Amino acid sequence: MEIERRVLKNGAVRWRVRWRQGGRRRSQVFDRKGDAVTFSAELRRRQQLGTLTEMDMGRVTLTEYVVGTWCEAYASQLSPKTWMHYRQLLNKHILPSLGSLELRAIRPETIGRWQAQRLAAGHGRVSVRYALTLLGAILQRAFENGQIPSNPARAVRKAALPRRTEVRPFAPATLERMRAASSPRDATLISVLAYAGLRPGEALALQWRDVREQTILVERAISLGEEKDTKTAAHRTVRLLQPLAVDLREWRLRNGRPGDKTLIFPSAAGIPWTLAAYQSWRRRAFKRAINAAGLPHGRPYDLRHSFASLLLHEGALGDLRRSPARPRRSTHAQHLRARDGRVRGHAAARRADGDRRRESGLGRGRLLELTQPGQAGAALFPPPQVTNAEGPPGGHQFVSRRPFVSSRGQQKCDICRRLRDTMRHERTTRSALQAGGRRFDPGWLH
Repeated sequence: MEIERRVLKNGAVRWRVRWRQGGRRRSQVFDRKGDAVTFSAELRRRQQLGTLTEMDMGRVTLTEYVVGTWCEAYASQLSPKTWMHYRQLLNKHILPSLGSLELRAIRPETIGRWQAQRLAAGHGRVSVRYALTLLGAILQRAFENGQIPSNPARAVRKAALPRRTEVRPFAPATLERMRAASSPRDATLISVLAYAGLRPGEALALQWRDVREQTILVERAISLGEEKDTKTAAHRTVRLLQPLAVDLREWRLRNGRPGDKTLIFPSAAGIPWTLAAYQSWRRRAFKRAINAAGLPHGRPYDLRHSFASLLLHEGALGDLRRSPARPRRSTHAQHLRARDGRVRGHAAARRADGDRRRESGLGRGRLLELTQPGQAGAALFPPPQVTNAEGPPGGHQFVSRRPFVSSRGQQKCDICRRLRDTMRHERTTRSALQAGGRRFDPGWLH
């Protein structure tokens, strides 16, 4: 290791540090002698510690690191669907702009400028945020492996999320119009999504043995045509409502009583649905049901929110906490604490609820029931009746037994208040009674 003085043709003086590493000679040029001496001392220190090779860390480009290290060591642990999403983000957002840069050349301002350019090019804020999150995860692995001294993505503020649209679940009357316009298979699938709250992949993975006497066991899902665990890797049971049990029983009879290990909704070839098959069903059959119900748009996943709103509207918050709709519970009722006619939480809300009960003469836990005209106190909760057995499963009728809650709780239950047809469930009940529709007893929710 040596320091030599060099004079250029223009008279400028440069100082070059020369050393041998890995069987080859290397050099570094400096403008000042002091910098050359400091660098030489650092080389000598690293040589004694055995960390001289770390000086070359970060010289690989981002593309070389992703392809050669990150994919082999970490991407193999991802699920196929997650890896497909990551591959799209890499090929569309990250590698075309940052792939040619060395890891040590990626600075926070580099990432911030890249994010601004992606947004200015018209790309969605959500996808750009996903890309930044993935880039941060890749650079974090590089930092943990000693390729870079720090993770520059941590110092970059993500773009603000777009304005979030409120979830608008479908009312029961809307769901029944969708089912009436669908084939028997599609009508039953819509019933499972709307009246059990399953994710589409979980519904397509159901087997007949999962349908029990009073519950449905959810322990698997279909992803990209393959069976896997549920999204949260947590198995659960969902209460089997009586109308849904009737729909499933009719569908099984139509298929000639298949075996317990047979899929409830197999593809035409008798195998799990592929991604292309599901997308085709969503574009054609489900879109046709949405149009028949008079809705401008809708997704199969919105039926899951409808189930959560149904539980919330009927006062079954206990079921909502244990239901499959729990991840979006804050969307449906973020601060509502009413259950069995009682109000928990804010002291003022409890006092207001007590005053309201004393004025109305209702005790704690008493529910308001709809009665037939001229029969005071007679509840409209007879056993369910089945009609239209030859065609698609018949319509369900919803009768509300909503418990009294405080005015504060009613204001915060905004998502159910936006459903005008759901709030007018008394009118829907009377119309369905006159038409002889199938009865849906909300007492099954409690």
